[in-house]
Amino acid sequence: MVAFVNLISGKWAIPILYRLIIENRPVRFGELQRAAEPITQKELTRHLRIFEQQGLVRRTVFPEMPPRVEYEITALGRTLKPTLDSLAAWMFAHGAAIRRATETQEVRP
Repeated sequence: MVAFVNLISGKWAIPILYRLIIENRPVRFGELQRAAEPITQKELTRHLRIFEQQGLVRRTVFPEMPPRVEYEITALGRTLKPTLDSLAAWMFAHGAAIRRATETQEVRP
């Protein structure tokens, strides 16, 4: 369980992975950054490198000027879709209750 949480930890992990899963095609860095706004270039690069190391994302560099880099979800990464769909459905069903509970909590020192 801890390994899964580490996999999707970080503010941007799920939006990046889900975008690549939904696109299901090679996506250029700039396109991915615009889709995940307001993510910074540094943060997007960091996440993509981690996902690449984990075998979830494939990075392809084209020898052009200027260099073109594309990212694509791997077969392993696509297996996360049912899990992410389930999290999205849960949030849709319970998000309002979470927001209400958060709004009613006192700020504690």
